[in-house]
Amino acid sequence: MWQSDGMAYEPRIATALSGATRSQLDYWRREGLLVPEVSATRPVLYSFRDLIALRSFVFLREKRPLQTIRKALNSLRDIGETEHLSQYRFVAQGRRGIALVQASGEGAIELVEEPGHQLTVLALGDVLRSFPLDNIEVPNLAHPRRRISVNPGVRRGYPVVSGTRVGYDLVAGLVRDGVPPEEIKDYYPGVTAAAARDAVSFADYVDRAAERTAA
Repeated sequence: MWQSDGMAYEPRIATALSGATRSQLDYWRREGLLVPEVSATRPVLYSFRDLIALRSFVFLREKRPLQTIRKALNSLRDIGETEHLSQYRFVAQGRRGIALVQASGEGAIELVEEPGHQLTVLALGDVLRSFPLDNIEVPNLAHPRRRISVNPGVRRGYPVVSGTRVGYDLVAGLVRDGVPPEEIKDYYPGVTAAAARDAVSFADYVDRAAERTAA
């Protein structure tokens, strides 16, 4: 599905784009639940595939306790599934279960309550879309803001102003330093005032996400 292609996200950006807190990233890395495939030691760096797996963790964590997720991952390995976690799609099933959605999309395999049991999937949340979490909204991964995009083919997936290669942080930094959004085009001709405001909005969100603590 997704390939790394040298993409690397520092924990601050991984936190913002996944919804996980920094303490969760650290704990999941130490426990071996999700070890960054780019670099697990300083500097810690996550791949784009890691972001997708982290979003799945966060999405499930709102519905299931960590020990249930851990059991599901153990069952996944027991049935011979050893690909990167971004390759799999999961859904909370029943009162306590977690199911692995089959590649065909027509069914699922229970991983917790009755490991290996075949299920019919009635609904599946797409973790790539935005979803509410505590007091924030975890943004759409491809477009964390309307005019900000995350594309593995552009600057290795770093958040940029859509249609350009200009990092959101460069634009937000100028606006925060007092440059009016309408004048950003003087520095970056491809960046509109609306895109500059989106860059600041996303930068503000990144700051808020970095300050969150695990519940």
